[in-house]
Amino acid sequence: MPFYARRGSIPPKRHTQHRSAEGQLYYEEHVSREGFSDVYSNIYHLHPPTRVKEVGEFEEITLQESRDKTHRHRHLLTFNFAPSGDWVSGRKVLFFNHDVRLATVSPQIKTVPFFYRNGYADEIIFVHQGKGILESSFGNLSFQEGDYIVIPTGVLYRLNLKEEASRLLVIESRGPVKTPQRYRNKHGQMMEHAPFCERDIRVPDLPNPVDEQGDFLIKVRLDQGIQNYTLAHHPFDLVGWDGYYFPWIFNIKDFMPIVGKVHMPPPVHQTFAGPGYVICSFVPRLFDYHEKSIPAPYAHSNVESAEILYYVEGDFMSRKGVGLGSITFHPAGLPHGPQPGKYEGSIGKTETDEFAVMLDPYQPLKVSELVEQVDDPKYPLSWYE
Repeated sequence: MPFYARRGSIPPKRHTQHRSAEGQLYYEEHVSREGFSDVYSNIYHLHPPTRVKEVGEFEEITLQESRDKTHRHRHLLTFNFAPSGDWVSGRKVLFFNHDVRLATVSPQIKTVPFFYRNGYADEIIFVHQGKGILESSFGNLSFQEGDYIVIPTGVLYRLNLKEEASRLLVIESRGPVKTPQRYRNKHGQMMEHAPFCERDIRVPDLPNPVDEQGDFLIKVRLDQGIQNYTLAHHPFDLVGWDGYYFPWIFNIKDFMPIVGKVHMPPPVHQTFAGPGYVICSFVPRLFDYHEKSIPAPYAHSNVESAEILYYVEGDFMSRKGVGLGSITFHPAGLPHGPQPGKYEGSIGKTETDEFAVMLDPYQPLKVSELVEQVDDPKYPLSWYE
């Protein structure tokens, strides 16, 4: 979400001396995309951010495909996964390709002794259940149910979970997470017809810098695993920062749906875009107002991308048998649509009361072996009466 933000103490000019009232020199760090050619922020530390005390072990992570290669629709009951691990180790990757990975996590451990940085992907963490504080090198952000937490690649952070039961949907993007181009003007500002705007975005508040020496474990997620290393000082030692590169939060309930006289296609619900995928938010809305409208969506054959829907809350108008935390997966090459009775039954209805998150990847997805643990084998035949 490229817009300018500023927190804490920064010097009048970039790349010049910045000192405390006592004369201590602060250390500047430039964080940027595409070398020096895209969005960036300049941040100022009490200590050099390069003070690595120890290089630790590399934890290899291998994603295994499902043994079931059947090309079919799937319904996953993700709440059947028992809580496990923490908000990093407990992630269960269900679908993946080169562009995007989708995982759910229900952490058993709320607090962790490490800091985390995704070194190969942006992250979108959707908070289905729970609340807490995102602590990052850019400051703190309180989060709650319905929040999309957007964390750009390379941002150091940790989640401080405040509730025993938390459930998160995690989407990793190999490229930058952006808002839809059609909703931005040539300067990058969200336009008047957009379903949300910068006013809905929450940016970190910067607390006082932490000036502590010691051993601070950092975990860096890479494509093949996690690299551990130890920093000689607390990493949240920032005195200030400014720029266009920082974590931010948008809540799904601040998405203002676009409605029409006849059924509007999913692109009107688009919230984010990245290389090789889009993400949409389905929220309560009035139905179509044509006198002969059919509010339920028509059957759809998308020949180029799959559709993944994560069900969050409410009464889902086009699906039977789905509940909280359900995921439906409709692969390319097969039509999908409302289940029996849902199409006809929607006629005359005036509104829907549902929240769901949709991921549409453009390239074929691999199905993880973990899917086998929560898959409903009867779902592919649920359209047959």
